[in-house]
Amino acid sequence: MERISVMKPWLAEAEAEAVIDVIASGWVAQGPRTAAFEAAFAAHQQVAHAVATSSCTTALHLALKVAGVQAGDDVVVPSFSFIATANAPTYLGARPVFADVEAATGNVTVDTVRAVLTAKTTAVIAVDQGGMPLDLQPLRELCDERGLALIEDAACAAGSTYRGAPAGKGADVTAWSFHPRKLLTTGEGGMLTTDNSAWAERARKLREHAMDLSAAQRHSATLAPQESYGEIGYNFRMTDLQAAMGLVQLGKLDEMVQRRRQLASRYQQAFANVPGLRCVADPEYGTSNFQSFWIHIGPEFGKDREQLLAQLAEDGISARRGIMAAHLQPAYAGHSGLLAPLPVTEQLAAATLILPLYHQLAEHEQDRVIASVLSPVLSTAAGA
Repeated sequence: MERISVMKPWLAEAEAEAVIDVIASGWVAQGPRTAAFEAAFAAHQQVAHAVATSSCTTALHLALKVAGVQAGDDVVVPSFSFIATANAPTYLGARPVFADVEAATGNVTVDTVRAVLTAKTTAVIAVDQGGMPLDLQPLRELCDERGLALIEDAACAAGSTYRGAPAGKGADVTAWSFHPRKLLTTGEGGMLTTDNSAWAERARKLREHAMDLSAAQRHSATLAPQESYGEIGYNFRMTDLQAAMGLVQLGKLDEMVQRRRQLASRYQQAFANVPGLRCVADPEYGTSNFQSFWIHIGPEFGKDREQLLAQLAEDGISARRGIMAAHLQPAYAGHSGLLAPLPVTEQLAAATLILPLYHQLAEHEQDRVIASVLSPVLSTAAGA
């Protein structure tokens, strides 16, 4: 029986040809393809500026830096997120302060953020978890009222929408991921987007050791001018090999979102009336790209999360435990940023499961997943 993976990137000949063209050009580091990818991504996301980076983590790092976060500051983050969300402020010497999330979306809310604000809070990182858009406007109002930078971790959200616009548009600065588990992939890589011209310009310099001349400026000159380094910077660059892939992937993004939403709808219909199963679903204010399709497993289902994972594995299906709780990881054991209980975070981290969902998933394969998930229910019904 062929194994069904939890995720597969949708890569084809066009991506390979794009990379071959870059190799043939002789310019494989950050250069013209990267600039083209930045311009195309900014246009797609309806923002003024996009700055390509080596990962979403480095994009978050730069976002905090240009937003003015410093050592000793507090930055509100969800614990219910990949650990990089908490790590980014830690790299700058700031303290990640963990906020709880709502059960329906797995995202922070204005109330969960407000509950953990401190006198030292200078920024909030709000995550679109698994591609599920967060309710940004109430957070926008809170941050404006308190003078806080609002940073959106949209690692999973390319193709998601919020109130009719692309996700990430309303934050001060947004970070994106192009890891292979995301819809749009460059292998590794990330992007920072913002409407703040000064922040974008500083991010461009900081990603390249804070050099005052870009690689394009240096290499276009026969006698290159002397560069200068105004502050301590980083090597957070994207290569043109990655950017070439990204341009092709961006052209396929809308098709990817449409297909994933069709598959998500099939899951939702199959599990709609199953006691103890709750599917992730669009909130009233936006649409998800369903980067991850997760289900919440309640006690009425008859099997817990670990038992269902084992059942799926036995049937040749690779699923994953749901999103982690960073505050429960050894790296943050005893961390001072746990200022309030996180009951929803801990409950979701213990009882959610991510099912296979990717562009090439055939309906007969999805039917296998559905049958495996429902097998405890069907066996109970048969024995009744």
